[in-house]
Amino acid sequence: MASEVRGVVARDKGAPVTMETVLVPDPGPGEVVVSVQACGVCHTDLHYREGGISADFPFLLGHEAAGAVESVGEGVTNVAVGDYVVLNWRAVCGDCRACRRGRPWYCFATHNAGQPMTLADGTELSPALGIGAFVEKTLVAAGQCTKVDPRARPEVAGLLGCGVMAGLGAALNTAAVSRGDSVAVIGCGGVGDAAIMGARLAGAATVIGVDVDDRKLDWA
Repeated sequence: MASEVRGVVARDKGAPVTMETVLVPDPGPGEVVVSVQACGVCHTDLHYREGGISADFPFLLGHEAAGAVESVGEGVTNVAVGDYVVLNWRAVCGDCRACRRGRPWYCFATHNAGQPMTLADGTELSPALGIGAFVEKTLVAAGQCTKVDPRARPEVAGLLGCGVMAGLGAALNTAAVSRGDSVAVIGCGGVGDAAIMGARLAGAATVIGVDVDDRKLDWA
């Protein structure tokens, strides 16, 4: 039976977001329902509201989230009820050429939950980045859940699923920074700082942060 929860929805381009009743279905095969404990506010959410990502309104906003697995569907083995998880944008298939080569970030068959979450009147929602986490519970593909140490505060852990992942991935996977490299990171916000950390983890000899905001340079 679907759960009735409250969530933040962008109904129309540029319109103020609203708190709405959201129906979250029971998880189907390969799906998981997560009770959201914290969700960060990312600039991408504003892009969704402004129609800058797509025109598939209404959107269920939010994606930088952490929470506890509440229920799992048939065939789910990577997480269990009660696991503390962060949410990823998309699940990888594990079988395509990129996944078999150990490069899941290039997966050819990423996916999200197959069932839609809806408004009370049955209108299907488009979950931001396939997650939609400005809500008490959300439905995702099991592969979108990554277990983390339950001692991590949810408002911190949730950042791993977006800003930290984007910055670290840029340094470690896209740029393939290696030991002894010199690296410049332009823009020292959340993603930029994560890229700086990624470059340091990769063994870069010199990391230069570039920004016009002195506060961000201090953070870096």
